[in-house]
Amino acid sequence: MSKREPQNLKNHGRLDPAYHFVLVFVVLANLIVSIIVVVRHPCFYSAWFVVLSVAAFIALFRMRQYPLKVQDRVIRLEERLRLQALAPAEWHSQIYRLSEDQLIGLRFAADDEVVELAKQALEHNLNRKQIKERIKDWRADAWRV
Repeated sequence: MSKREPQNLKNHGRLDPAYHFVLVFVVLANLIVSIIVVVRHPCFYSAWFVVLSVAAFIALFRMRQYPLKVQDRVIRLEERLRLQALAPAEWHSQIYRLSEDQLIGLRFAADDEVVELAKQALEHNLNRKQIKERIKDWRADAWRV
């Protein structure tokens, strides 16, 4: 996505080439090579190489999962604060009924439509994707990777 192109439902996903293409490929190739080596030359060291390769594969995905979970928690807090600032006081108790998934979907909605979308999310039990599909005025989130 270029910096000039506005963010929307079709282009809001982001990839980190160093992670998604280089690192994932190298770790996956390493796992495959280690399995080939243990099949061709079975011994303790080649089996241990498979164990280490599996551990590296697991670590790769866990080290991606942890910061994404932290980002989700921050988004949840930011969206609750934004809804408290924008929604009428009598609706504030409803904000905590929104799921994490719904709050993450709402982060892309502009201020003038976020409260109405939040109400729809609760009434119709909308998920993240359904909320994003209903957004008319997209608020870009360029910080998340």
